[in-house]
Formats: sequence, structure tokens, C-alpha cells
Amino acid sequence: MRVPKHCLAVALLCTASGLVHAADPGALAYKWVDENGVTHYGDRIPPQYAKKESSVLNKQGVEVARREAQKTAEQIAAEERAQEAIVRQKQHDSFLLTTYTSVKDIEALRDERLEQISGQRRAAEAYVEGLKGRLSALQSRAMNFKPYNDKPTARRMPDDLAEDLMRTLNEVRSQKTALVAKDAEENALRSQFQADIDRYRELRSVSSNR
Repeated sequence: MRVPKHCLAVALLCTASGLVHAADPGALAYKWVDENGVTHYGDRIPPQYAKKESSVLNKQGVEVARREAQKTAEQIAAEERAQEAIVRQKQHDSFLLTTYTSVKDIEALRDERLEQISGQRRAAEAYVEGLKGRLSALQSRAMNFKPYNDKPTARRMPDDLAEDLMRTLNEVRSQKTALVAKDAEENALRSQFQADIDRYRELRSVSSNR
């Protein structure tokens, strides 16, 4: 006859106390759960479950200690990353409190950094405009040669002109990409300083409430 699972669980629980009493009065028993979720009791843990979570029971069948499951390499790495993040946060908090005397100090540094980026952007934009002018002049020259000029008398474009045209075009594209990156840099800077301001206020608030 098949025994229902809830009856089996009760029988195992009752057996735990019996196991301890049947053995040496000072001995301990162990409780563990297998891969099917079934709880087991015994005076030793089978090797295949030695690395899993288990409990230590006294002679009355009461849990007196718990053995944590052995952590995987991924779990250990995650815990190490979390601990490193805590250390970095503490170091940054210390930096904020020892470097700035008020929120205005942080805002002043933010504005200084933003002005630097703004200056770099203006210089890059002026450079791009110069490149565009040069590119336009090169393209006008290129119209006198094949393949842009379809007249029978048109000559093949000189190699130096073709190279200069391609080089200037690539430089325009490169500088436009750099300007987009500069926008991203500015947004990241604003976000970082705002996070520092919020954290500084939080730290000062905690300090003043002590």
C-alpha cells in the first residue's frame, strides 16, 4: 500500500527523536532535505548531501545548529562584488564629507567641469565647420573630374584629390561622433554630481540628527 506524503513526513519527524535516543545519549542527529524535497534524519549525512544545507539536532530532536549549504563560485563572486561595492561607497562617502563644506561647493565644481566640456564642444564645433568648408571646396574641385563629370573630355580624378576628399570626409564624421560622445559625457557628469549632492545631503542629515 502506498503511504501518503503527509503521513511519511509525520513518521520521519517522530523517527528523528527515536534515532537520537536509540544511539548514544550524548550523540547528535542530522536533518537534511533531498533533491525531491523529502526530509531525512540520521546519525550521519550521506556524502551526496554533505554540501547542502542541514540541521544538527540534540538528543531530544531539537535543532541546535544549522549548517549552511556550500556556496557556489558564482555566489561567492557575487558576495565579493557586493562587499567591494560597500567599501567603495564608504570611501566615496568619506571623500564627500572631507572634501566639501556645503552643497554650494559641489555645485561650483560641477559648473566648472560643465564649462570645460562646453568649451571643448565649442572648439570641436568650430573645427567641424572648418572641415565642412574644406570638404565643400574639395567637392567643387572633384566635380571637374570623373566620375562626377560625365563629359567625354573629363579627366580621371587625381589621386591626391581623392585621398584628401576621403580623409576630410572621414574627419568630419569622426568629429561629429566625438560631439555626440561629448553630449553623453555632459549628461553623465550632471547625473554624477546630482547623485553626489543627494548623497551629501543625506550624510549631513544623518550626522546632524545624531
